[in-house]
Amino acid sequence: MKLILLGAPGAGKGTQAETLCNALSIPAISTGNTLREALKSGTEMGLRAKSYMDAGKLVPDDVVIGIIKERLQQDDCKNGFILDGFPRTIPQAEALDAMGVQIDRVIDIEVADDKIIARMSGRRVCEACGASYHMEYLKPAKDGVCDKCGGALVQRKDDHPDTVKARLSVYHEQTEPLKAYYEKQGKLRIVEGQEDVADTKRLTLAAVEAE
Repeated sequence: MKLILLGAPGAGKGTQAETLCNALSIPAISTGNTLREALKSGTEMGLRAKSYMDAGKLVPDDVVIGIIKERLQQDDCKNGFILDGFPRTIPQAEALDAMGVQIDRVIDIEVADDKIIARMSGRRVCEACGASYHMEYLKPAKDGVCDKCGGALVQRKDDHPDTVKARLSVYHEQTEPLKAYYEKQGKLRIVEGQEDVADTKRLTLAAVEAE
């Protein structure tokens, strides 16, 4: 099964990708994580991506397409895969088609912008160990201090409300048109994101199986 997960930043695609990965025994490929690793490693690709990611803008197509093409050639993708974060534009979708990749389903996770802004701007991450918290849903025992290692909790720049709003604006302008692109191909399935993650997981699995 070859799947694409769509949805605005903060819509919970990563969690649903993990759900599908476990259920279908195929790899989940997150472009965002791959780019962040390149950024942390200080690679040429990471340096090119940094200014775009910091501003909440899309990374240039040639960088992203190169990453995906390499990744899909690895052995663990032979029985299928889940693309999370690619394609993000119509040209990227056309590039994927040009590679000869036959996508079976495109699952779109729908969550309202105001809920996404609250969800993302409340996140805090430990500088030392990377543990994640939320100021409403998963508070640390001591404000600003990691429960696990005692490190300082910080708000990532891409979780700041202004950056989240900028990312959502870019999503609506450049990525949301992919819904119509894949709907025309008969591959689009829409899942309404629920407050309970388990409910969203159940709906996502049902959408994959739906004809």
